[in-house]
Amino acid sequence: MEIQKYIKDKNNIYIVMIDDEEYKLYDDVIVKYNLLLNKNIDSKLLKEILTYNDEIKSYYMSIKYINKRLRSEKEIREYLHKKDINESSIDKTIELLYKNNFLNEDIILKSYINDSLNLSIDGPLKIRRKLIELGINESKIDDYLNNVQDNTWETRITNYIDKKIKLNHTSSKNMLKMKILNDLINHGYSKEMILNILNKYDIKENNILEHELLKAKEELSKKYTGKILEQKIKERLYRKGFTLSDINREYDEE
Repeated sequence: MEIQKYIKDKNNIYIVMIDDEEYKLYDDVIVKYNLLLNKNIDSKLLKEILTYNDEIKSYYMSIKYINKRLRSEKEIREYLHKKDINESSIDKTIELLYKNNFLNEDIILKSYINDSLNLSIDGPLKIRRKLIELGINESKIDDYLNNVQDNTWETRITNYIDKKIKLNHTSSKNMLKMKILNDLINHGYSKEMILNILNKYDIKENNILEHELLKAKEELSKKYTGKILEQKIKERLYRKGFTLSDINREYDEE
C-alpha cells in the first residue's frame, strides 16, 4: 500500500491518500509512524495506525470537552460513547487523562462545591446528589461536605428567608412559610434544618391581609352582594392561608 499525498486539513489533521483512499490522520500519528518518509505500508500497519489515530482523536475530543469546564470520568465516557468512540480507545483516553491530571476527582469536588456555594443557593443534599450523578465517589463527597461548617448552610437559609419575606406582598405567613420550606427542600436542605430557622420568624401580615381583603372585595363585589359576598371573600382569604380569626378581625375593622 502506497501513501500518495498529504493535504493539510483544519487544526492538526491531515488528509492522507493511501491507494486512492482518503484517511484523516492527526499529525501525532504521522510523526509516530514516520509516515512522511515511510511511503509504503502494509494492511497490518495501516490497521495499527488507524487504531492509534482513534485513540488520539478520542483524547483531543476529551481535552476540548474538558476545556469548557471540569468533567468527571463518567461525563467523559458518556460524551465519547455519544461520539461513537470505541470502548478500547475510551479506556486509553481515560487512563491518559488521569496521567496528565486532566481528570482529578479531588479538583472536581472542590470546584463543584465552591461554585455551588458562590454561585447558587443549593444545599448539601442537592450538591451531594449532583456529584453522585457525575460519578464521584460517595465517601469522598461526604468528606468534603462534612468540612463545610454548619453555619454556612444556616446562613444561606437565613438569607433566603429574609429575601423572601422582604419581597412578599401577597402571601399569608402560612402560605409564605410553606413556599419557603418547599423551595429550600428542593434546593437540597433538610426539612429539620429549615424549620429550626424558619420557626424563629414572626412574620407580620396585617398590611398584606388588608390588601388582599380589599382586592378580593373589589373583584367579588362585581358578582356578589351582602352575606354571600362576605362569605366568598372570607373563603378566598382562607384559601390563601390566612387564619379565620385574623380574617374576621380584619373584616370587622375595615
